[in-house]
Amino acid sequence: MNRPDQLNDNQVQLVIYEILQYLIDNPDAQDTEEGIATWWLLDQAIKHKTALVKEALKRLVKDHLVIEQERSDSRTDYKMNRRRRKKIISLLQQRDRI
Repeated sequence: MNRPDQLNDNQVQLVIYEILQYLIDNPDAQDTEEGIATWWLLDQAIKHKTALVKEALKRLVKDHLVIEQERSDSRTDYKMNRRRRKKIISLLQQRDRI
């Protein structure tokens, strides 16, 4: 594990922004160092990952690689478009070559 003087300055700056964003979103929040690392930053990571997943699914649906189906509760399920299975395998093989 890195000593504090060996930490990447860009990584530290990113964590600073994540903490500040959490505090803006939750102005009454307070926690220990461990709690902040575990819960606050996890919350920020989940929000970021959710935005990435939403955009990825949008593109996959547009490319007809994934099918979206609305459920009775108005939520949406996503599944592989089996008709495009060979295309999906080809894309994954291209990625493995990179």
